[in-house]
Amino acid sequence: MTSGDIVDTEPDQPAEPAESDQPAAPVELAELLTLADGLPEVTETEEGLAEVCRQLAAGTGPVAIDAERASGYRYSNRAYLIQLRRNGSTTALIDPIAFDSLAPLQEVLAGTEWILHAATQDLPCLDEIGLHPDALFDTELAGRLLGYPRVGLATLVETLLGFRMKKEHSAADWSTRPLPKAWLEYAALDVEVLAELRDRLAEELEETGKAEWARQEFDHLRGFQAPVRQEAWRRTSGVHRVRGRRALGSVRALWETRDEIAAQRDVTPGRIVPDAALVAAAVAQPEDRNALLGTKGFHGRGAERYASRWMEALSAAAALDEDDLPARSPRGDGPPVPRAWAEKDPVAGRRLAWAREAMTQLSEQHQVPQENLLTPDTMRRVLWTPPETRDVGDLLDQVVDRLTDLGARAWQVALTAPLITTAILEAEREPEPVEPQEVEGTDDSAGSGDPGSSVKSDSSESSGS
Repeated sequence: MTSGDIVDTEPDQPAEPAESDQPAAPVELAELLTLADGLPEVTETEEGLAEVCRQLAAGTGPVAIDAERASGYRYSNRAYLIQLRRNGSTTALIDPIAFDSLAPLQEVLAGTEWILHAATQDLPCLDEIGLHPDALFDTELAGRLLGYPRVGLATLVETLLGFRMKKEHSAADWSTRPLPKAWLEYAALDVEVLAELRDRLAEELEETGKAEWARQEFDHLRGFQAPVRQEAWRRTSGVHRVRGRRALGSVRALWETRDEIAAQRDVTPGRIVPDAALVAAAVAQPEDRNALLGTKGFHGRGAERYASRWMEALSAAAALDEDDLPARSPRGDGPPVPRAWAEKDPVAGRRLAWAREAMTQLSEQHQVPQENLLTPDTMRRVLWTPPETRDVGDLLDQVVDRLTDLGARAWQVALTAPLITTAILEAEREPEPVEPQEVEGTDDSAGSGDPGSSVKSDSSESSGS
């Protein structure tokens, strides 16, 4: 129909509205997940713990486990509630604060597979109370390996199982006692369908040839320990606005003082005074208590209460010798920041650019995030100081060794070692001069510098791609 056509309609029959004018179909919410067995009582006695252990021992299959902390409220990372569920037994809620030891629970869990979501968040606090897995399955990590764009628990449960989960208590202060019933119900739901979710993800891992990748990742997670941050004070929000090493020394001294107070009180540091207050005081360099409390931006619950300690920190920083002041940039044992590579070492810059492009293609090919294929730090360390040999076979072997030494798993090495080897070789080729084109068009046969042209390997195919 052209724009000049006329639509003939009966007087009492109005024309159909355009598709864009049609009301949108109502969005149907997924069924809300509820507790199959009701809300259990919180276990906080030795007798209750013995009964929980008895029920878990009578169950079958892996054990779904979750832990609730008080992040944002407490300095420590301790667990304030543990949730467990196993086929053949009901959900258990355990208050770990009520027990001197959870050895009976560790004993009954020995030899079982733990199902956790985002295991790196919970393993440290579980380890702190004596709970260590012999085997585990991380549903979040499985989702990443399978290429799901969003891998939060609620999203995966709705996507794969069709249930909607409430998440309104995720940031609650779990050190609160007694814990409200609504919070406990929320916590119990976190393990309600973990076993079913695990089975669905395990099936997909098998179907996509990624089950072995996942097994290696899960085994690696069992030894996970939270990294210790070097010069953690440099993460102070707004520190980039501080000018001069003396002022940086003040930020460091104030941060360390706040950290000591927070640890003593078991309160998250930001609840003593915020980062902005530390920066404001470091920039202003007040000379006495009154000047400190009058500094614009210096506020917080502990601003006046600990004023003498803040002044002691500032005075100590002011008295430091020049050699003891912090450097403007953090000290590190790794390569420089990527943006500086091309200037510091043009060949290294080409290695990094080539490898990044190839990693992007590899990520898309296998539908795995790049950081899960290989950590950026590992790749940069190998590329900044590559092996000296340029014999292709020897170079590949040495790249494999370097990646393994840096903690890469076998499946990661199989996929990325050929790529990194090629990046090293390609970067050292002299760029060919670009000849002016007299005839329009392009030569599709060119491209000897395409990712994978120097080193070919069937390792990715044998790894289940």
